[in-house]
Amino acid sequence: MSMTGILLAAVIVGGTGLLIGVFLGISGKAFAVEVDEREEAILGVLPGNNCGGCGYAGCSGLAAAIVKGEAEVGACPVGGAPVAAKIGDIMGQAAGDQVRQTAFVKCGGTCEKAQDEYTYYGIQDCTMASMMQDTGPKGCDYGCLGFGSCVKACPFDAIHVVDGIAVVDKEKCKACGKCIAACPKKLIELVPYDQKTFVQCNSNEKGKALMDVCLVGCIGCKLCERNCEAGAIKVTNFLAHIDAQKCTNCGVCADKCPRKIITPRKIPVS
Repeated sequence: MSMTGILLAAVIVGGTGLLIGVFLGISGKAFAVEVDEREEAILGVLPGNNCGGCGYAGCSGLAAAIVKGEAEVGACPVGGAPVAAKIGDIMGQAAGDQVRQTAFVKCGGTCEKAQDEYTYYGIQDCTMASMMQDTGPKGCDYGCLGFGSCVKACPFDAIHVVDGIAVVDKEKCKACGKCIAACPKKLIELVPYDQKTFVQCNSNEKGKALMDVCLVGCIGCKLCERNCEAGAIKVTNFLAHIDAQKCTNCGVCADKCPRKIITPRKIPVS
């Protein structure tokens, strides 16, 4: 190829690239989507974990929803009250009272206290194990299987399997709800951080059937209900439930429980 041809090709390629660059620059400005400054400011104060605990696809999704009025300024469970206050200032709204929450596993059936029907050799995953005979190897159909699906789902290292059951470290827990979604037995719920009294059971079996498979499960005797002066605990379908709004954490129900399944939260030793 002659020098003239090479120069001509270079001019054509360079000119084409220049035209495309100009076109893209003009198009970018013409079709640019304006972003509300408040949305960027909110994104700047959100934790950035992108855990999805707020119900949106990451922190950017929540920031956009708050600006649009589709989400509350305190919708981030990880940031809690401090972040809610900052977002409230950006939006010109009062953040309101933010009640810190933490996850709690409603099972006290440790290896020594709960029986297994058979030995499971499959994939170490609660969802997989729950698809086996009798919804898993544990004798109690409502009990924690202990294979750690919740542990894998937690982005904050706040939950671990201790002695066969999942236990939450409430100091690390951000109440994102990932563990709740991961548990096939629906054993985990969010409770107030300041709550001290818990029913570590989720079984609806009658007394005799439960006692055959677990040494500590709730048998629905109603001793707790009858002795609670605050009216904070009720037994429904053979299982005691505590109303955190009424509970004074006096501990009477725990003292009266013959199965010792109503107890303060246990924090694993790290």
